[in-house]
Amino acid sequence: MSRLSQAVGEALGAGSPLAERIPGFVARPAQQRLAMAVADAFEQRGVLLAEAGTGTGKTFAYLVPALLSGMKTIVSTGTRALQDQLYFRDLPRVRDALGTGLKTALLKGRSNYLCLYRMEQAKGDPQLFKGGFSSREQVSQFQRVVAWSGRTKMGDLAELESLPEDSPLLPQVSSTADNCLGTDCPRWGDCFVVQARQRAQTADLVVVNHHLLLADLALKQEGFGEILPGAQAFVVDEAHQLPELAAQFFGEGLGARPLVELARDALGECKDVAGSLASVQEPARALEQAARALRASMDNLPVRGTAWRALDEVDIEPAFQSLADALQRMQDTLEPLREAAPGFDACHLRARDQLGRLRRWLGEKVGSESPFETKGDSDPTFDADDRPPDTSVHWYELTPRGFRLQRTPLDVSAPLRRHREESRAAWVFTSATLAVSGGFSHIAQRLGINEAVELLEPSPFDWDRQALCFLPTRLPEPASRDYGTALIATLLPVLQASGGRAFLLFASHRALREAAELLRDAPWPLFVQGSEPRHVLLQRFRESGNGVLLGTASFREGVDVAGDALSVVVIDKLPFAAPDDPVFEARLDAIRRAGGNPFRDEQLPQAVIALKQGAGRLIRTETDRGVLVLCDPRLTQKTYGRVFLDSLPPLPTTRDLADVQAFFSAQSGPHSMPAGGQP
Repeated sequence: MSRLSQAVGEALGAGSPLAERIPGFVARPAQQRLAMAVADAFEQRGVLLAEAGTGTGKTFAYLVPALLSGMKTIVSTGTRALQDQLYFRDLPRVRDALGTGLKTALLKGRSNYLCLYRMEQAKGDPQLFKGGFSSREQVSQFQRVVAWSGRTKMGDLAELESLPEDSPLLPQVSSTADNCLGTDCPRWGDCFVVQARQRAQTADLVVVNHHLLLADLALKQEGFGEILPGAQAFVVDEAHQLPELAAQFFGEGLGARPLVELARDALGECKDVAGSLASVQEPARALEQAARALRASMDNLPVRGTAWRALDEVDIEPAFQSLADALQRMQDTLEPLREAAPGFDACHLRARDQLGRLRRWLGEKVGSESPFETKGDSDPTFDADDRPPDTSVHWYELTPRGFRLQRTPLDVSAPLRRHREESRAAWVFTSATLAVSGGFSHIAQRLGINEAVELLEPSPFDWDRQALCFLPTRLPEPASRDYGTALIATLLPVLQASGGRAFLLFASHRALREAAELLRDAPWPLFVQGSEPRHVLLQRFRESGNGVLLGTASFREGVDVAGDALSVVVIDKLPFAAPDDPVFEARLDAIRRAGGNPFRDEQLPQAVIALKQGAGRLIRTETDRGVLVLCDPRLTQKTYGRVFLDSLPPLPTTRDLADVQAFFSAQSGPHSMPAGGQP
């Protein structure tokens, strides 16, 4: 046993500083084993794949070796909310208990910080106040941002709790990699992003999220050079999310929103350069119109589809031509203005980049000869050799007012493996849902891991006492028209027995809407995804005490409701990927052409992990009790149903409603989270 492993084991044992200084801390053998495995990976600069079930205490299990090792460590979490929780709650407790003086830093993506330059540009734009803001509330929000800008030290927009996460105001007061002026910005010296990255440079442990980690891996330079240099160890929490997110970052996209923002930003620069408005106004207007016309031409298309599907429509190709022409005109217009202002130079580069992205996306349809010959063809950005490899999928997605054109690689294992090997660092991948039927082969393949130490630590809960799995009988096939009605009829006695207190997780928004209508007159408070912001909905659900929350895939993870408020989790259908996902379909086809079995090798493992995520919402602490209701009859009728059931924790299983009613009528202990309970 190495010295670090020994120190880690002692730090998490009975009578340790953590036990003395953190209320509610209890030594857990599973946590110690996981922490010692992390320590070994650190010391050997190796790779660890570790599934740690809920209740294992995996957060402390990787923070302790990270802090005791003295190695520069980057910890990446799945979401910004988890990032804040880790940095502001868990990390200080462990660091203070251990008495380490290591420097820590929190680093988020550029768009999470206030951009002083763009805020000042917005302050000076009369169009925003005449009509750019859609309500008085947005004007009021902007004024609060301006007032806060004089007080904040970090510039983290999360400090503004009253500002909704999806506020249309945010693009006006933050920057992106596309519109950031870099060192040419007049507020460079005061830039909150620069300051945050400087703090990260000198810190011993940096907390980031997966988006930022992947941005660093994919780009290496984002206007500031390397974002995350010099790390000796990486810990990737919620690692099951990484392959899908990586596909986004190793591809490229173009959307309606960046096009409109380019036009408006170019106009915004005109106020500081005399005479520029006369030349920029019309090309900017034409670009906005071309983006909107393209979206209108796609009205009859499915919400998602391939580039081939879109370009087969006669009316759509001219709309793409018009957009290419508008981007070319914008690029040409901005060319002579580049030296007049840094903002014009940045807008010119954005126009050129977006035109290149558009032509590369169209390349799948037209092959090596593009129908949109432009002046930019001589630029290296538009070189024919710069086309995506054949393994990239070109697809689109429509929103009510916008669109997204995306190139996505089918396989990200190679770039992930290359970046990991080039780092010469230790890598720890952990989650509560990595394994399928007790094995890690699926996630290892997707992450490009050929050799790793594997560790499976199940949840330490008393499943026989705390939980029950109910598999209802006599439900029709999930594809049948009356499945939704039969489902709610089956669930009503369960909800009556539990007194509400339930999550109902649906495979589609259509099924969710149908269920909401059927439960409209039910005696429990009803909370429906989409009716309010997610965090508001969850808070109201917790406070209700007997609510029923209806959600889709986004509620399968990142939702933590401990105690009495949640005692039932219902999953309506096995969460196989949607058939209209062009990337997923292309991935299945590639597996088929390579001689594999698409269902066995991809569809089934992905669905198993998704089901485990949903089931994991039920029992969050040692005092929780609840029933998991898995409604899909394929669990018992199909041979693959066993794979799903074997991948779940060892819950007692029943098909008898009377057992569910008896479970809830039985005397139960307290359900609340113990004060100071450890992660």
